[in-house]
Amino acid sequence: MSKTTNKATESVEFPTFDPSAATEQLRSFAEKSAEQGKETYERMRTGAEDARKAFEASLETVKTVGDEFVLKSIAALRAGTEANLSQVEALVGAKSFSDVVELQSSFLRKQMEFAMDQTREFQALSQKAATELSKPVKDAFEKAAKQAA
Repeated sequence: MSKTTNKATESVEFPTFDPSAATEQLRSFAEKSAEQGKETYERMRTGAEDARKAFEASLETVKTVGDEFVLKSIAALRAGTEANLSQVEALVGAKSFSDVVELQSSFLRKQMEFAMDQTREFQALSQKAATELSKPVKDAFEKAAKQAA
């Protein structure tokens, strides 16, 4: 039986190992991996740059809108102060109690109208700010979505 076993093992052939083919496959794999790494890095770098630009644009918008709010607030305070001083002058010059009541009711009506106008202006400015603040982020998101697709 030992002779039959020897013949059986002699007839089995193992595939030969070709080192040049293995080297070529490894080189091809390494090149593909390096290329994919470069592409991934470039996408990440572009995405980070877009995010930075969107963030900077948002900060600039915040600064601009903040400046507008401050200027409108100062203008409203100035107008209110001037109206109050004018009212005091008018009240000092009043000749009767009925004049005082009429001046005061007129003043209060004007102040309410002024407050409503200011509220509308601040509301419009707030809506404008929200739109401008969301635009850079929205644009960056849309660009990233297109690149991912």
